[in-house]
Amino acid sequence: MERDVAGSFRVSSAAGRWILLTTVLGSAMALLDSTVVNVALPHIGLDLNADLAVLQWTVNAYMLTLAGLILLGGALGDRFGRRRVFVIGVVWFAVASLLCGLAPNAGVLIASRALQGIGGALLTPGSLALIQATFHPDDRGRAVGLWSGFGGVGAAIGPFVGGWLVDGPGWRWVFFLNVPLAAVCVPVALRHVPESRDPRAHGRFDVLGAALGALALASVTYALIAAPGAGLSSAVIIPAVVGLLLGIAFVYVERARRDPMLPPDIFASRQFTAVNAVTLCVYAAFSGFFFLSVLQLQVVLGYSALAAGTALLPTTVLMLLLSARSGELGRRIGPRIPLTVGPLLCAAGMLLMTRAGVGAVYWRDVLPALLVLGLGMVTLVAPLTATVLASVEVERAGLASGINNAAARAAGLVAVAALPLLAGMGPEAYRSADRFAATFGRAMPICAGVLVLGAVVAWCTVRADVLEAAPAVPSGAPSPEGGGAVEAAEAPRKAGAGAGSGRGRG
Repeated sequence: MERDVAGSFRVSSAAGRWILLTTVLGSAMALLDSTVVNVALPHIGLDLNADLAVLQWTVNAYMLTLAGLILLGGALGDRFGRRRVFVIGVVWFAVASLLCGLAPNAGVLIASRALQGIGGALLTPGSLALIQATFHPDDRGRAVGLWSGFGGVGAAIGPFVGGWLVDGPGWRWVFFLNVPLAAVCVPVALRHVPESRDPRAHGRFDVLGAALGALALASVTYALIAAPGAGLSSAVIIPAVVGLLLGIAFVYVERARRDPMLPPDIFASRQFTAVNAVTLCVYAAFSGFFFLSVLQLQVVLGYSALAAGTALLPTTVLMLLLSARSGELGRRIGPRIPLTVGPLLCAAGMLLMTRAGVGAVYWRDVLPALLVLGLGMVTLVAPLTATVLASVEVERAGLASGINNAAARAAGLVAVAALPLLAGMGPEAYRSADRFAATFGRAMPICAGVLVLGAVVAWCTVRADVLEAAPAVPSGAPSPEGGGAVEAAEAPRKAGAGAGSGRGRG
């Protein structure tokens, strides 16, 4: 039953705590799944006798449907009810997770991961939207802070849980884990969370735009992943050309529609366009780094899944501890310097990671790289998100956040597909420590170069005063109280490790 109680709940009330529980559980499904899948990749490859392309598709099939449909998912929630679409997304995600865990071969696993992405596109916009719609305005900042804080904890424990599952009962339990979480989340949501809609939501859904965008990404991704094995054959050239044509058609459709999924006029803001260009560079590099680094630690350094996941924790810990201060610094000095210095620090960290070859010692060769990378992430991620939201009108903050989330995931999708090709990483490279170490050494400078490009774009295009008139708590956006933890949870999600919380409309 729908209750007219929007915006009336308090965090301290029993009802408010139930709402927080269900949004945290729903978000945790996507976050835990994301932070542990990369850790499981070498075991998936060995168990299914799969080559590197299968591992790329295991990551990218999820990101493809998520990036292509997340804005549409937000629009469906606004129109048909945020709780309803959230619950459907949770159930869909859990069923797809079960199919992933039961997958008898690589084809079924990849298809099930794509289904997971559809569930994620329904689930992720609703998590934060439910908080925005149900809590009293005076309590929204605290509610978002609690939600994001638990998300940051989830990001921190994910590698432990994933490594333990992979090394213990097996990689399939990485996916089975989502089923009991959904079994708790759905009844709580149906019983304790009020339904809410956006009374302004109207018009037709931009299904054509969503389909064209997803198919364009899929075609380009297929061409990039197939290229190392097929070369410049028709199996690569045809999907690449089709993807380009579909991309052109997507732009044309979005310009022509009255209610587009991606309104072209939002890019009339020079700052919004610039900061999304920086986002593309930053999250392409992050996604490529985390995809290959987990493989490097296991294939080359001989780490177990648990050890590999744990080894990367310093970046998350630094984000949790320092992101709030970084966000405040960005407001005080402006985002231009953090968005320039941050990518340069990250680039330095990735170059240092080239020392993590055969015989490397963690404390000497891996940890310094991760600390420098983590400091770079701390410096840039919070100001990046704040600048996205400050670049548009308050009423469009939810749409801006959704577009930025989609851009980050699209960048990660292309990076995971393209980086092995650019580094000369063959289909069987991850089966040999020496071969993988050599190609990893070529991949890290590529990631660093993309980050340097992002730093140059930021320095040349981002204004230092863009945050001065920014609202403290934009509609549908993280608040200062919870901003640090939001960024700590969002960075790994956007980097291709899972789903984020952007909202959007169609």
